[in-house]
Amino acid sequence: MKMLDKITFSVQLKEMSLAQLNDLAEELRSRIISVVSKRGGHLASSLGLVELVLALHYILNTPEDIVIWDVGHQAYAHKLLTGRNRQFSSLRQFGGISGFPYHRESDYDIFTVGHSSTAVSLALGMAIGRDLQGGRNKIVAIVGDGSLTGGMCLEALNHAGHVDTDILVIVNSNNMAISPVQGAMGKYVNKLISTNIYNKLHDNLKKALLNMPAGKKLVDLGGRIEEALKGIIVPGWMFEEFGFRYFGPIDGHNIELLIETLRKILPLHGPKLLHVITQKGKGYSYAEQNPTLFHGVSGFDIDTGEVKKSNAKTFTNVFSDVALSLAERKDAVFITAAMQDGTGLTPVKNKFPQKVIDVGIAEQHAVSLAAGLSRSGLVPVVAVYSTFLQRAYDQILEDICLQDVGTLFAIDRAGFVGEDGIMHHGLMDIAFLRNMPNMHVLCPRDEPSMKALLNWAYDFAKSHKKPCAIRYPKDVVKRNTEVKPYNAEELLIGRGQVLKKGKGLAVVSLGPVVYAILEIADEEDLDITIIDAVFASPIDIDWIKHTLKGHTKVMTIEEGISEGGWGRELSYMLSGDFIVENIGVARRFFLHGKRSQLLEEAKLDKNSLMGKIMAFLDEKT
Repeated sequence: MKMLDKITFSVQLKEMSLAQLNDLAEELRSRIISVVSKRGGHLASSLGLVELVLALHYILNTPEDIVIWDVGHQAYAHKLLTGRNRQFSSLRQFGGISGFPYHRESDYDIFTVGHSSTAVSLALGMAIGRDLQGGRNKIVAIVGDGSLTGGMCLEALNHAGHVDTDILVIVNSNNMAISPVQGAMGKYVNKLISTNIYNKLHDNLKKALLNMPAGKKLVDLGGRIEEALKGIIVPGWMFEEFGFRYFGPIDGHNIELLIETLRKILPLHGPKLLHVITQKGKGYSYAEQNPTLFHGVSGFDIDTGEVKKSNAKTFTNVFSDVALSLAERKDAVFITAAMQDGTGLTPVKNKFPQKVIDVGIAEQHAVSLAAGLSRSGLVPVVAVYSTFLQRAYDQILEDICLQDVGTLFAIDRAGFVGEDGIMHHGLMDIAFLRNMPNMHVLCPRDEPSMKALLNWAYDFAKSHKKPCAIRYPKDVVKRNTEVKPYNAEELLIGRGQVLKKGKGLAVVSLGPVVYAILEIADEEDLDITIIDAVFASPIDIDWIKHTLKGHTKVMTIEEGISEGGWGRELSYMLSGDFIVENIGVARRFFLHGKRSQLLEEAKLDKNSLMGKIMAFLDEKT
C-alpha cells in the first residue's frame, strides 16, 4: 500500500521521516497527474506547490492552524493530504469534489476561494479575530506572485503591517500566474536573488549590541542606518516597508529547508513574509516546458503530453476572429486582466503586440484604464470573464457609464462555465449591467450574430460614446444555421428579431438558448412565436408590445439570475397586458459539473424547457 493511501488526517505527516516525505511528494505528483489527465483541472500550479504543502502540514497543527489559499487552483496536494484522496478521482465532476478549496467540503478549507488577491485580507481578518478572542493558533496565507498585481492584496499587506499581528504570508514566485506575470510588482518579485544575509545579520547584530553598554542607543542608531542600507542588501525591502519581516527567497522544492525555515519563523511575533521559489509544473516535463498550456487542461495523454482539444468552434474563437479584424482599425486597443489566452486575445497580441494591454490581475484598473483610453480618442475593448468583471462593478458604473465613454466589454464565460464551478459561473452580469444607465447589453445566439453584434457594438461605442457589453457562454457556437442572421446595419437599439411567427404564446429569450426553443417548437409542432430579444438592455417596450399583438401569454428565458434580471423587467413592463412567466436561474449558488449537467440542474436544459412550455400552454387563461 502506498503511503498516500494511509493518510486520512494531516497530523499523520508528523510521524514521517524526511526521506518518507520526499517519497510522498512523488506519490502526490503521480496521483495529481493521473487524475487530472482524465478529469481535467489545474495541473502545473498544483505540481509546483507539493513540497510547500507537505512542509506546512508537517509543521502546523491543521485544521486548528489555518491555511488560506489565494485563488486555490494550486491546492490539489492539500486536498489529498486532508482526507480526500479516495474522492480525488471525482475531481471537478458533477457531485464530486471541487477543483478549488470549498468550505462545505472539508474543515481544512476555511473559505471557498477562486478569485485572486483575497487571501491576505481573509487571513488578516481571522488573525485579528483570533487576537480579540485570546486565541493562539497560526494563520497562514499563500499567495502567488501574480496575486501581487492585484490592488486588494497590496491593501491587505499595508493594513497587516500596521496592525502588527501574528500572521505568515507565503509568496510563491514561479514567474507565472496563468499567463506570464505582468507589471512592475510581478517583475520585481521574480528578479529577487536568493539571500538570507540580512535576516541573519539583523538578529545577530541586534543581540550583540543589546549586551553592550549603551546598547539600546546603538540599536536605535543602527535602525536608522539600516533603513538606508536595506534597499542595497535586502531583496525584500519593499515588504519590510509594509511592516513585515521578510525571509527568503528559498527553494520551494527543498522539504528540509522549508520545514527548518517554517519552524524558525512561525514563533516570531508580528507579520512575517516567506518568499519561496518554485517551478510551475514541477515533476512533469511537459508541464514544466509549457506551464501556460498545462495551467488548466481538459485532459491529456500522460506519456506524450498531448492535451485533449476539441476542434469545435467556440464563442471565444469567434471573438478572437473578430478581434483580429477590429485590430486593423487605427483606434482599436484591447485590454485583458491576466487572461490573454483564455479570452482569445493571444492571436491579436501575436500580430499587433502594441494593441493588447495586459494589466495583470487588476480588473478595477482595467476598466478605469479603458475609460482613459476612450477619452484619449481610442476605442478600448475589455476582454474579461463574467465572474471577474464583478470585481469592477464600481468602476463600470462611475468611470464608464457615468462618464459617457465608448467602451466595448467582451464578456466571456457568461452563464454556467462547467467544471470550474461555484466562483466562476457568470450568472450575475445581466442583472448588474442592465441596471446601469447608458449601458447596452447584447447577447449573441450563434456565430453570425456574434460577428454582427461585435462589429455593431464597436461602431456604436465609437460614434455614440456609450458603453456596450457583449456577453457569451463558454460553449461551442452554432455556425451554419438556417436562421436568418442579423443585419448589423438594420439593428435598432432595444429591438430583437422574430425568428418564428405564431399565435397564443410568444417565447422571448436571450442568447443561444433560442435554438432549444426552435427545436422544441419544431419537434412538438407548436404554433408559437419565438423572438430573440438580442438586447438585455435597453428594452424597446413599444416594439415588444407591437410584436406581441394578438398573443395572450409570454414566456421569457435567460441564462442568468432571475432576480433583477432582464426577464423580470420585461414582465413588469408587460404586466396587465399579458400573462407572463419568467424562466431564469434561481438565486442560489451552483457547484461544478459539465455545463449540460448544470443547465439541467437549473431547469434550463431542452427537456426542462419543453415541460415548462407545454405546461404554460395548457394553463387556462
